[in-house]
Amino acid sequence: MAAVLHAIDYLAAPQKHPPRPVCVVFGDEPFLKREVLLRLREAVLGGGEGGFSFSEFDASATLGNVLDELETVAMFGGGRRLVLVSEADEFVTRYRSELERYLARPCSTGVLILDVKSWPANTRLYKQTLVEGLAIDSSVPAAAKLNRWLMAWAKQTHKAQLDGQAAELLLDLVGPEPGLLDQELAKLASAAGPDGTITADIVRQMVGSWRTRTTWEMLDAALDGDIPGALVQLDRLLLSGENPVALLGQISYSLRRFAAATQLVLQTEAAGHRISPRDALVQTGTKTFLLQQAETQLRRLGRQRGDQLYQWLLETDLGLKGDSNVPPRAILERLLVRLAGQPR
Repeated sequence: MAAVLHAIDYLAAPQKHPPRPVCVVFGDEPFLKREVLLRLREAVLGGGEGGFSFSEFDASATLGNVLDELETVAMFGGGRRLVLVSEADEFVTRYRSELERYLARPCSTGVLILDVKSWPANTRLYKQTLVEGLAIDSSVPAAAKLNRWLMAWAKQTHKAQLDGQAAELLLDLVGPEPGLLDQELAKLASAAGPDGTITADIVRQMVGSWRTRTTWEMLDAALDGDIPGALVQLDRLLLSGENPVALLGQISYSLRRFAAATQLVLQTEAAGHRISPRDALVQTGTKTFLLQQAETQLRRLGRQRGDQLYQWLLETDLGLKGDSNVPPRAILERLLVRLAGQPR
């Protein structure tokens, strides 16, 4: 009896695991599932006119139509047929007993792929697939396994050498998201040294933490008045284990810049002169490439709320450090709502 293969083990050497008459690809990691389905299709049909021998159904299909398609010889392409049933959980539930019978005596020239989210191990169909078919798990693997996959995938797909430290750092910065990791590897491979090695220093220079990006997206949403969007990003950060005090530290720099620019505008006007918000931002250290967005956000924030920023930051900081009975999440939510210009 064969064991369930994990997607990253299958992708490392698909030639070692030829397609069986019934292949089940289960799990909810879209990148891994897409890559597995692509390799299975290539293994069954090859290139050229092989695409003429491929058919795809959704969960509403009847088993009769699917089996008829498997047994139909294509006018063009190779002799084997490949039929994919996408999002097939409902299809499997509806035809479980029939699929069990089919697995016992499958079509000799066709390959059926079932793309499902769930594949419970306590079913007869699951156990039968281990004997007669091929089952591939496309869920996100454990961190240690993902680390090894990163190094192998860099070499196999991007023709680059990723050392162990660089792999650990990349995983820490991006998180356990294979699709994003693959995108980052593509960028890093182009910046690899003469020997094609991606070092930790290259990763550190080129890859920003998803938490950092999410923090800025949260702040941008609040300053743009999009309070639902800001709260969604806050929720993501807190659920990932981000410390509320650290979160405030990350956004305080930008907010203090807005506060300082507001104070400069007010003080200049009090002295009988005028200064534009853009010039105030420049004088308080805003980078040139950020000026347009920062000016828009500062104008939306307005002088009244901009003048209160220092006080809001102080209250939030003290509250997060124990000077309040309000939960840390609520304290940060209050700050975001204030930035968005909505009462709370």
